[in-house]
Amino acid sequence: MDLSERQRKLVFGGLVVALGGLGVYLSLPGGDGTAEPPSSRPAPTATAPAAAPTSPPGIGTTVNPDSFDIYRLLPFSRDDFAAAADLAQRFTAAYGTYRFDEDPKVYVDRLGGMVTEELRAELARGASAPGLLDERRQEQVVAAGTATLDRIRDVENNSVIFLVTGQQRVTRSGEEAQERRQYAVTVSRDGGSWRVYAFEPADVGQAGDTG
Repeated sequence: MDLSERQRKLVFGGLVVALGGLGVYLSLPGGDGTAEPPSSRPAPTATAPAAAPTSPPGIGTTVNPDSFDIYRLLPFSRDDFAAAADLAQRFTAAYGTYRFDEDPKVYVDRLGGMVTEELRAELARGASAPGLLDERRQEQVVAAGTATLDRIRDVENNSVIFLVTGQQRVTRSGEEAQERRQYAVTVSRDGGSWRVYAFEPADVGQAGDTG
């Protein structure tokens, strides 16, 4: 069918409009003319704030002898050292206190709350040695112990070794005498408390840190 000049212009204009609409349709997200649902769009990632730098331990200012705090350079606080020293002294005094007519289990129980399980087992074996018990019963030995803190031998991350002098007033076969000996007492942190980890004559020596 022959179209007039005016009809041909109208058809051409309609085709231009249709093609323009198709181009807009295809340019929408997804490529098929449908908008992408908001839930499928990637959420912007938040950048975590940088962690604030922590101050290193120790002393950065000029050391003043009048205000120098040595505990800032040690692994334990003043209270920690005091608790450990008190335990070392009490243990040494209790270790040197016993009677010939006392059940060894009672003696070990007095020490048990102050020591590790391993040391408790060693003390129990020593206190129950037949030869020692026979000698004390034969001579009716009675000993009362006290202790003096002498100095710190070593400090590690988990333990402190104290040198402690144990003094005993000993009655043996009716005669009284004074005896003394220095010990190296290793006190270690056990959870939230302190325990005596090792106990030997000071001249024998022992390992320091316990872990």
